[in-house]
Amino acid sequence: FLVTGTDEHGQHVERAVKATGLSPREFTDRVAGAFRAQWDELGIAYDSFIRTTSPQHHRAVQWLFDRCRKNGYIYKGEYTGQYCVNCELYVNDAGPGDPCPNCGRPTETVTEENFFFKLSAFESRLLKLYETGFVQPETRRNEVESFVRQGLRDLSITRTSITWGIPVPGESRHVFYVWFDALIAYMSGIGFGGDPEQVARAEKLWPADLHLIGKEIVRFHAVYWPAFLWAAGRPIPKRVFAHGWLLFEQEKMSKSLGNIVRPSPIARVVGIEGLRYYLLRDIAFGQDGNFSYDALVTRYNSDLANGLGNLASRTLTMIAKYCDGAVPNPGDGAQPAIARLAREAIAQSGAFFENFEFSRALESIWSVQAAVDKYIVEHKPWELAERSDPESKERLRQVLYTAAEALRICAALLYPVLPVSAEKIWRQLGESSSPAAQRLDALDWGQLRPGQKIGKIEGVFPRLDKAEAIQKMRELEEHVAQEQAALMGKEMPGKKEAPPAKAEASAADHKISIDDFASVDMRVGLVKSAERVKGADKLLHMVVDIGEPEPRSIVAGIAQAYTPEQMVGRKVVIVANLQPRKLRGIESNGMIVAASLESGAPVLAGFLEDVPVGSRLK
Repeated sequence: FLVTGTDEHGQHVERAVKATGLSPREFTDRVAGAFRAQWDELGIAYDSFIRTTSPQHHRAVQWLFDRCRKNGYIYKGEYTGQYCVNCELYVNDAGPGDPCPNCGRPTETVTEENFFFKLSAFESRLLKLYETGFVQPETRRNEVESFVRQGLRDLSITRTSITWGIPVPGESRHVFYVWFDALIAYMSGIGFGGDPEQVARAEKLWPADLHLIGKEIVRFHAVYWPAFLWAAGRPIPKRVFAHGWLLFEQEKMSKSLGNIVRPSPIARVVGIEGLRYYLLRDIAFGQDGNFSYDALVTRYNSDLANGLGNLASRTLTMIAKYCDGAVPNPGDGAQPAIARLAREAIAQSGAFFENFEFSRALESIWSVQAAVDKYIVEHKPWELAERSDPESKERLRQVLYTAAEALRICAALLYPVLPVSAEKIWRQLGESSSPAAQRLDALDWGQLRPGQKIGKIEGVFPRLDKAEAIQKMRELEEHVAQEQAALMGKEMPGKKEAPPAKAEASAADHKISIDDFASVDMRVGLVKSAERVKGADKLLHMVVDIGEPEPRSIVAGIAQAYTPEQMVGRKVVIVANLQPRKLRGIESNGMIVAASLESGAPVLAGFLEDVPVGSRLK
């Protein structure tokens, strides 16, 4: 039973909504709808999509909180300390303005009345839990164990400084801290908080066998979540596995860096299963992995088009041509070496899948395919078919049955990774069932029935021209990025066709609405200090006052046109609501507006009149 969904509460969401002109409900409805559409397009067949704004989820959160409070693990107090709005994370050891250990953004000092959870009561119990293999892989286990050994403090689990959240029963000023609320979605997603029938189903399904999460949120799942459940008297999940990040050109993908690679454009060019195979084959699951368009198309062509797809096409074509479209009877002569290799792949791939070693599982399956390719080349069934002697005919049947049976076993083993393509190959072999119904512990060599008619032969993985495919994916990436940006505006975008491959529009042809312009927050700033960035000829690091309580740290590529001395005391125009980004390890929280001459030199925007610091440009 696969649960997924959207976590929709918290200060980070509340602030993001303000820039859109939407209500929190309108904003989260759009985002949740976009996620559901994305999962459907990518063929992710979940059993439940839970939204943390649903009434059922609200009831489940209040129910678990009530159990924790009745068991003596909740008390009221006051919290003063540092908080990262972006990560919704309390940073206990940070000072004012110190960076968040997760994302590097400056933390904010908060003081408010809260309900606290007695996290400190579970320190020794958590350490014993980690000895059981509860957290995987080992690097993540070491991370959370080190965190707990430093000593646990009680955790604030409600907020009074925001309103966008689930209310605490009987406490009108309090809403639940997002990481108390969000984790309970695993329970509301299977029926807790629902009607009696849903709750009965949930009791049968809980505890979860697995939480599959990103590595940056392992602390919430491996420290907070087990403690919440223990305090409520509920069983904890059986294990937590934290996967790594996808990197683009060795950097973490982020909107602020502008290096996002979205899955939809890739799926439209390479296919969903080409993308799925590449990610699971090229990246050791649990570790960070580097994404590359070039590597994606290379892997697709070599393993899927030239490998699996070609094996299926030529095996089935030869059966149709030489055996009247029926699986031949091999007699007693099917290739024993390939049969042995196939049985090894069945055993190995199942164990690898269970341990999240997807790349090794696929290597094992591809070893069978490689052996069959070699076997076909060595025995040349097309030459055997031209001979009329009985021995050659018998050998032909043996070779083609061996190839077809190996193909069937590969299709069954690949179904978890390539469900659509495996189903196609399975049907083309004449199998009447589905590979989804094939249990791995019952899969064995020799189960392909001689005499059964094969199905209609169709190509599974057409070969791609690398240059054309990469160009098309990049063009679609820009188009989808624009659609997703429009989704956050006031008007839902209509369905658009991708732009022609070579269409180029000038800046003058691209019109925006007044709402688009109003979403850009430009302000007058005064440069308080400036210095060159070490090792970067073009960069200046400046501290700029834009009328906020704290000045902004801004890095700009203007060092070849302006000296630090020229910038200090100068008034500039700042785009103030860009996502922060790091340049040469320095966080830049804003952008200076400048014109660009034909030579490429920047000329800073300024004013003839004296304009107060912090003034907004309209």
